[in-house]
Amino acid sequence: MKKNRYFFLFRLYIKKIRIFIGKYQKKHQLCISFFVYSFATQENNSFIMIERTIEQKLNALLKLQSVDSKLDELRRVRGDLPNEVQDLEDEIIGLQTRINNFGNDVSAFESEVESRRQRKKDADKLIQKYKDQQNNVKNNREFEALSKEIEAEELEMQLCDKKIKDAQEKIMRKQDEISKVDKNLSERQKDLDAKKEELNNILAESENDEQKLLKDREKQTKNIEDRLLRSYDKIRDNSINGLAVVMVKRDACGGCFNIVPPQRQADIREKKKIIVCEHCGRILAGVEEVAIVEEKKTRGRKAGTTLSKKEETTSSFTDIAAAELG
Repeated sequence: MKKNRYFFLFRLYIKKIRIFIGKYQKKHQLCISFFVYSFATQENNSFIMIERTIEQKLNALLKLQSVDSKLDELRRVRGDLPNEVQDLEDEIIGLQTRINNFGNDVSAFESEVESRRQRKKDADKLIQKYKDQQNNVKNNREFEALSKEIEAEELEMQLCDKKIKDAQEKIMRKQDEISKVDKNLSERQKDLDAKKEELNNILAESENDEQKLLKDREKQTKNIEDRLLRSYDKIRDNSINGLAVVMVKRDACGGCFNIVPPQRQADIREKKKIIVCEHCGRILAGVEEVAIVEEKKTRGRKAGTTLSKKEETTSSFTDIAAAELG
């Protein structure tokens, strides 16, 4: 009995709920539909906003790539001049350092010569002193001792003469090396002045364009988020030709020239997400419709040739008919 009672109450409760819903359904149907429509519209607008944002990012990257390519072209005009100037400057610094080291060696040898000469003078004085003492000796042992001292000082004088001669020869060799390095330094300095003048002329010609491009680059980087800009710079550094953002041309990547599948090209055209090349990792910004234009041209040419053939045949038939009538 209790189960039947509960079941009856439950059915009664469901019936009341249905009556309530039916009573207010018409009244609130418009509000519900408007809410659903507004939610769907808001969702679609957010989707369009995301799509436009991706497209704007790709366009900004493409413009940045164009500016960087122009900067690379300007720097390519300079060639290896900046590197050559830097190498010459480093070489000149190395030659100057070498000359300074040779100068320090010459100073050391000269001080050695001066000290040996002073030692030679001291030895001469001692020899003279020992000779004077030999005149006042009392026995042979003192005389022999003084004689040995005199011999030692004479040997010291001979050694000093030898050291002085060696040092002077070293000084002469160092001076010869200094003159050679100095000559080489003057030649390198002339080369550096000529290279610098040539580089300054090139820089003066392209300075305004470079400054303008650098300002444009700074302006374009503000429209790109930092994470995407870091990826762009990384791809540019790893690529040989400096291209990080390319277009799909003739069904191939504009950077590595590998074939891009048609389905991937369709995704690139939609620009719903940033797509990179599977082979080189470059960002694919869009698809250039070059092949279609060429096909249209070829079709036009074929149509023109067929028309010309038809005209030739019709003209030949008319000529034959006129000849028969005549």
